Amino acid sequence: MSKTVLIVGGAGYIGSHTTLALKEAGFRTVVYDNFSSGHRDACFGDVLVEGGLADTALLTRTLEDHGVDAVVHFAALIEAGQSVLTPLPFFENNVGGTLSLLNAMNAAGVSRLVFSSTAAVYGNRTDVELLDEALTRAPINPYGDSKAMVEAILESCVAPHGLRAIALRYFNACGADAQGRTGERHDPETHLIPLVIQAAQGTRASIAINGTDYDTPDGTCVRDYIHVSDLASGHVAAVTHVLSQQEPGVQPINLGTGAGQSVRQVVDAVKGISGVAFEVTEGPRRAGDPATLIADVTRAREILGWRARHSDLETIVRDAWVFAEGQRGG
Repeated sequence: MSKTVLIVGGAGYIGSHTTLALKEAGFRTVVYDNFSSGHRDACFGDVLVEGGLADTALLTRTLEDHGVDAVVHFAALIEAGQSVLTPLPFFENNVGGTLSLLNAMNAAGVSRLVFSSTAAVYGNRTDVELLDEALTRAPINPYGDSKAMVEAILESCVAPHGLRAIALRYFNACGADAQGRTGERHDPETHLIPLVIQAAQGTRASIAINGTDYDTPDGTCVRDYIHVSDLASGHVAAVTHVLSQQEPGVQPINLGTGAGQSVRQVVDAVKGISGVAFEVTEGPRRAGDPATLIADVTRAREILGWRARHSDLETIVRDAWVFAEGQRGG
């Protein structure tokens, strides 16, 4: 009999891709979402339960009624800049909501969890070339704080509750489903690749490069861009691992490529794929932006047997461009 996975926030960007990947891997999927930011047409679960993260009773019934074996938790506010301006909703949802989920899991006797964490827990590290999971958590904004707090809460639940969990620390999620079934549709959009694509489509007047004087090959920030379909396969690997995990414990694991691409390289890639010469402006650095953020992916390879397979920049941009064009009927 196939195992059942509850995907909390399964109608969102990464959640919808992961639901598809879990189904393709043979899992039975239950999506739980309140559609505050997710999309109904991106809900691919075998079962849909509409509800909020704070509704502990509904979460408990969902876990029990559907015989859930493991939970994947995506439901979070994610905009780091907004978290500085309005921090309380981030703690209320990301921390308080996770406490609700953990209480429901305890009540239903479910002890296996894959948590959507973030590379933001590392903060602004300039002393290392690759970010590895042994580094101390040192977030620099309330969004990162909220994810770091949840990681600490999960660790505290190991001994008393027998929790078996993996905290997946994402780097720069991007791209779209190669079949066009789902993709990136944040409102407002803050991620680089869809913003550059908007400039190419003419729905944005120009794209700004914030900082051209970094100590990088072309002077612009370098980031570890990972295709969302690779993130999805990483979640399948993590679910498979926690289901087979005999001893309680929590492991943070990076999901990235181990290589970086610059902002200017992203802009050039979108120009090449789209064939459009849109306007690019250059401005000063944004406060708090480190020059380089690249994952050490050793642990993902050794523990999960996983590596990124679709995260070359051309594939990422092409898939994102095709999805964006499809959204506007192009």
